[in-house]
Amino acid sequence: MEKTVTEAIQYRRSVRVFNKDLALNDEKVKQCIHNAVLAPTSSNLQLWEFYHITDSAILEKMTEACLDQNAAKTAKQLVVVVARKDLWKQRAKANIGFLEKSYGDRNPEDYSKREKFALNYYQKLIPSIYTDFLGILGWLKYIIFQIIGLFRPTYKQVRNSDLRIVAHKSAGLAAQNFMISMAAIGYDTCPMEGSDTGKVKRILNLPGKAEINMVIGCGIRDENGIYGPRFRVPFEEVYKKA
Repeated sequence: MEKTVTEAIQYRRSVRVFNKDLALNDEKVKQCIHNAVLAPTSSNLQLWEFYHITDSAILEKMTEACLDQNAAKTAKQLVVVVARKDLWKQRAKANIGFLEKSYGDRNPEDYSKREKFALNYYQKLIPSIYTDFLGILGWLKYIIFQIIGLFRPTYKQVRNSDLRIVAHKSAGLAAQNFMISMAAIGYDTCPMEGSDTGKVKRILNLPGKAEINMVIGCGIRDENGIYGPRFRVPFEEVYKKA
């Protein structure tokens, strides 16, 4: 029986050593990745990809790229979460196609105000935010929005570095969906930031603009797979009610 959300969150730990004798069901892991893509994502652009690694030869190469961490060395499978800010045009186009299909066989003049706004969002606003040239346009837009912000609240995260963060935040939300889904069915994970990301990209044949968000080791925890009890700073230190 699957765990409840609360049970899965409490069960999930970063497992550093996986049981060498217990295998994972590929299709169950794939279903957890299906759950990952249901995560919230900025502007519904879904600037992410997920690489599900089960091949032993690739796992061996990935272990080296992950600095020979036990969480990679003992993992039965790996899932690599990749941020793809560079795919914004394709993903915006996909959203436009979905919207037009959902509106049905009608003339654009007959669209409601809300429907027109949604289309304009992807046809005009998204390109105005994401279009850049060597970072110059991003800084120019940033300065303009900073000036506008002196007079009224406005969105200011328009530099290339800002939009990279946006893409990685969405990818991180998806990764958490994946890990909680794995925990719900009794599978374990370990998110790893410690890796040679350039080497990971070469192993997976990723383009230069793709960025590794994290590599997630997957398996079933060994008896000594968790290195210690869970520690969190007191809740009162991080909970602020306004």
